Amino acid sequence: MFEGYLKVRDHCPSCGEALHYQRADDGPAYLTILLVSHLGAPLLLWVFLTYQPSPISMLIGFSAGAIVLCLALLPLIKGAMVGAQWARRMHGFGTEQAEATSA
Repeated sequence: MFEGYLKVRDHCPSCGEALHYQRADDGPAYLTILLVSHLGAPLLLWVFLTYQPSPISMLIGFSAGAIVLCLALLPLIKGAMVGAQWARRMHGFGTEQAEATSA
């Protein structure tokens, strides 16, 4: 479905479904930040209370972890959002089938 890291193809290479209708915009980024922060905050508190590491080691460790987790989750969440739009026939998905059956 993706041409690059986050660029959605105009058409599916397998089935030819038009994907240019998708309107994910900033939704995947917001959901990724929400998910990573909700996972990271309790973990940060637990690590601090259990092991009491130095502040710089926590800063480096949790920053690197948040960046890696965001980069890993962002394409998955964007794909899920485009898939949800396709499944619910939002923003023009499914109009070709409706036009083909009515003609």
